[in-house]
Amino acid sequence: MSDGLPRSPARAYAVAVTDRTPPGAYQNPAPRGFRDYPGNSRPGVRELYRLQHRHQTVEFVKAKRREYLSLDRRRMGIWEAIKFLDRLVDDSDPDTELSQLEHLLQTAEAARRAGHPRWFIVTALVHDLGKILCLFGEPQWAVVGDTFPVGCRFSEQVIYHEFFADNPDDRVPAYSTRLGIYEEGGGLDDVLMSWGHDEYLYHVVKDHLPDEALYVIRYHSFYAAHREGAYDYLMNDRDRQMLAWVRTFSTFDLYSKGDDSPDLVDQRPYFEILTSEFFPTELSW
Repeated sequence: MSDGLPRSPARAYAVAVTDRTPPGAYQNPAPRGFRDYPGNSRPGVRELYRLQHRHQTVEFVKAKRREYLSLDRRRMGIWEAIKFLDRLVDDSDPDTELSQLEHLLQTAEAARRAGHPRWFIVTALVHDLGKILCLFGEPQWAVVGDTFPVGCRFSEQVIYHEFFADNPDDRVPAYSTRLGIYEEGGGLDDVLMSWGHDEYLYHVVKDHLPDEALYVIRYHSFYAAHREGAYDYLMNDRDRQMLAWVRTFSTFDLYSKGDDSPDLVDQRPYFEILTSEFFPTELSW
């Protein structure tokens, strides 16, 4: 096949991409400012981060993992989840007011136009589907926005760092040191990340995508690390290697955003075939 990846079983093709260099970044034809939080005029962005930084504690994250990671809420196909996102606008995003369905299509179509492997394109299409947590009644501050480790000192590289002053863990000695409850270089697999759509979707799809795709899904909102270089002391060599994929993906996630709605009728047949190659008819959510 054109990208050299076998189609089944899903986990078999993780090895096929491990030694490859991440694909080229997306070249935005009309560059403009992105992630301009200080200059953002959309109401609610700052308030979302105030609530997120206050309430995302070790105990909160552990409670949400217990609540959701049994994946027994419902059975649902990929396209049912995608359809739900047509009703959701991400309140943390200063760059677009399009629905999340439109954002997913823009991201995936940009990856397709750039000629990237099918696993990369399908990752672009589904990467935000964990936001269906809003369907289960979760507030957006517990679903969207930048992610960060809990259980150690909050990095100043996390957006709106000043709001962590209201987080109870900031006053817990065991959680407020550089390493906190973690070991130097222990790897992100052993780190509790703030709860949201990244971690949730990782668990939903972890048996169906290659490791590189799963890493992108799990850490694509961890901007303090892949954009600012923070928390390197928690990572191992595998994390540093995998972050190259996240950085590449981020260029598509960010710079494919535009004001024009994508044509779902025109694009859906291609993406339906693509998703059927990787996912069963229904997944446990």
